[in-house]
Amino acid sequence: MIKFRHYRHSLFLLALAMVWAGGKVRAQENLPEPDAQLVIVDGKQAAKMVLAKSAPEYPPVAKVNYLQGQVLLELTVNGNGEVANAHVLEGNAILAASALKAARRWIYHPLATASGRLGFITTVKLKFSLHYQETDLTPRRAERDFLRQVKPPQVIRPPEDAHPGEVVHVRVLVNDAGQVVDMEVLPAGRGQFEAARETLRGWTFRPAHWGNLPIASYLEVDVPVSAPSIARAAVDAGSR
Repeated sequence: MIKFRHYRHSLFLLALAMVWAGGKVRAQENLPEPDAQLVIVDGKQAAKMVLAKSAPEYPPVAKVNYLQGQVLLELTVNGNGEVANAHVLEGNAILAASALKAARRWIYHPLATASGRLGFITTVKLKFSLHYQETDLTPRRAERDFLRQVKPPQVIRPPEDAHPGEVVHVRVLVNDAGQVVDMEVLPAGRGQFEAARETLRGWTFRPAHWGNLPIASYLEVDVPVSAPSIARAAVDAGSR
């Protein structure tokens, strides 16, 4: 089932999936405009439109700790059939990082319209399941026991960010290399989002650890933004 509607309120969900390297932000260039009319494609129909799809790797650390479950992703596919943006809606961090890495390489058949090829938005469910007979751990209990052994990720902020004024609350997904591979913010203006992203360019992230092994993990942080930076970011975003 395909639905057309204005997606103003989901602007940030479309801009959330970033490709960040070494704690530096690199936004994708093909994000839709705020007023763009977007096509929503049902997950079952989108599955029939896949041209190339690789299964995500089951992370070894997840296997040995009996971590299982479903990862729900929101994908934005462009007119060329490439996944322009991928964002985690739910799922264990370690499994989600693996799912994102795989999904961003998928290729879809774009929608054919009278005006040409058209991209779309869809959701994808990826299931990670083990078949060990010797354990009766439920996924929830296994994850709870595992998290007790995890040292959380850390962020190193510049000194000028130590005493923030206005802040934007952000949840980031930091992979095992200390790279932010996904982020989610509470509802805010586009200027606030862009300003927060600019602030994060100067931050360095250290991944979470299970013993001596770095792992993917979620981290919630308050990102400071100033009124001038919000106004400047809003102007820059509007000129794109």
